[in-house]
Amino acid sequence: MNNTLQRLSAIIESRKPANGGDPEKSYVARLLTKGDDAILKKIGEEATETVMAAKDARNGGDAAKIVSECADLWFHSLVLLAQFGLTPDDVMDELARREGISGIEEKAARKDILREADENQKN
Repeated sequence: MNNTLQRLSAIIESRKPANGGDPEKSYVARLLTKGDDAILKKIGEEATETVMAAKDARNGGDAAKIVSECADLWFHSLVLLAQFGLTPDDVMDELARREGISGIEEKAARKDILREADENQKN
C-alpha cells in the first residue's frame, strides 16, 4: 500500500476554510463549508453510483467504472473524516484491530455492546 490516502488527507486538511481553504476556489472547501449534511448526501450519491457500477459490471458492463466510483466514494469519505477531525490512519487502526476476527463474531460483539449501552440508558 502506498501513501496516497495520507497525501490526499493532508490536501483535504489544507483546504479546510479554517486552514485558509477558499470555497470559491476549492470544491473541498465549498463542501466542508456546506457542512455535514452536504457531505453525507454526496457519500450517499457516490455509494449508490458504486452499487450501480457493480450491477452494470455484473451484466457485462465496464468493471473499471467500479474503480472510478469507489475512488469517488473514498474521496468523499476522506472529506467526512476531515470534517470530524479524523484521518485515514484512524480507519486503518480500526481495520487492524478487527484483523483476524471473524466478521460474524465482530458484528455480534458490536450488537452486544449496543444492547448493553441501551440497557444502561434505560436504567
